[in-house]
Amino acid sequence: MTRLSPLKLLRHALATLAFCGVGLGFSAHEGNAQNLFAPAIKVNDKVITGFELDQRARMLQLFRSPGNPAEEARKQLIEERLKLDAAEDSGVLPSKDEIEAGMEEFASRANMTTEQFVRALEGSGVDEATFYDFVVSGIAWRGLVQARFGSRVEVNSGDIDRALSSTGASNVSVLLSEIILPAPPPRAAAAQARAEQISNISSQAAFASAARKYSASPSRGRGGKLDWMPITNLPPQLRPLVLGLAPGQVSDPIPIPGAIALFQMRAVKEGKTSAQEYSAIEYAAYYIAGGRTPEALATAKKLKNRVDTCDDLYGVAKGQPAEVLERGSKKPGEIPTDIGIELAKLDKHEVSTTLTRANGQTLVFLMLCGRTPKVAEDVARDDVGLGLRNRRLASYADGYLEQLRAEARIVEY
Repeated sequence: MTRLSPLKLLRHALATLAFCGVGLGFSAHEGNAQNLFAPAIKVNDKVITGFELDQRARMLQLFRSPGNPAEEARKQLIEERLKLDAAEDSGVLPSKDEIEAGMEEFASRANMTTEQFVRALEGSGVDEATFYDFVVSGIAWRGLVQARFGSRVEVNSGDIDRALSSTGASNVSVLLSEIILPAPPPRAAAAQARAEQISNISSQAAFASAARKYSASPSRGRGGKLDWMPITNLPPQLRPLVLGLAPGQVSDPIPIPGAIALFQMRAVKEGKTSAQEYSAIEYAAYYIAGGRTPEALATAKKLKNRVDTCDDLYGVAKGQPAEVLERGSKKPGEIPTDIGIELAKLDKHEVSTTLTRANGQTLVFLMLCGRTPKVAEDVARDDVGLGLRNRRLASYADGYLEQLRAEARIVEY
């Protein structure tokens, strides 16, 4: 694995000098006395330095992540050392190309190149090595879990049949919590980093706290909590992701136009009657200038009180440019992910004003017009199978990490 060059190590030192007097409360004298490059924690044979703890805590503090930054930094870095140790022992460390691709993919979620993303982080006092090490541990862990448990996770036609008929996707309802993080271009890197931290939350209370602080959805007042919904209400591309979550787990960040979505699974239940699959969903989107300004939101509120059905929006849009009103019927898989997420929460003729367009300058007044059922034979069996496989792999991974933690030698200096 390629490590940092001497030039980057020098930048480490420079970043330390700049950092020691701000953010986390260290003075230059205190920073030198504590020697941030000395070992602070040893996990088996791997060292965590004070500098690494400070950098991770600074990143957490910078993006106002839930919990105590120092405690969360310690927890995350210890777990990452355990994961890397296990990956090294198994010979599945990522290659240079895999790491570069991982960094590029991570940065692309914020619509940035790797270089742009690194520059944005460094401009906020977070060194490139913090990003690099985070990506390496994630890739290594995924590779190890796949190599160690992939052959054990078998999903056959019988499993999928049972899932569809008695305990599966078409019978499942989910109780989710959501966070919709605004991510306009000037703040895309910050939003992505915050989303990555939130995705590591494991308690419902911490997720609810983050939702109240950061979410742009109306559900923020309820800690992000949504009502029970059939899994078939969700966009097809999200179902495997949701089905792969155990209660308490949080999804990976999901990029949507101008924002990032995260979901936490609170509970799953199975019904005796299959939920309905849909061949098409009809909706209307009326675009209001001003984004989420008080004036635009007030216009949306008045509009909500005036209209009862999607047809009423034709009268509202009369005399305006044709592009202010979009109405149509699309297959669920063809609907933009952010719109699909909002439609999943709505009953016929209900309205959402969560979304924006044009980099936040236009508010979307979204109304569900109706859903067209489809026959059971059209259910996407691959989605169900992938969901079952993801859940089983996640269970193996969680148990293995607990085993590694129990067997580890962890020494703090």
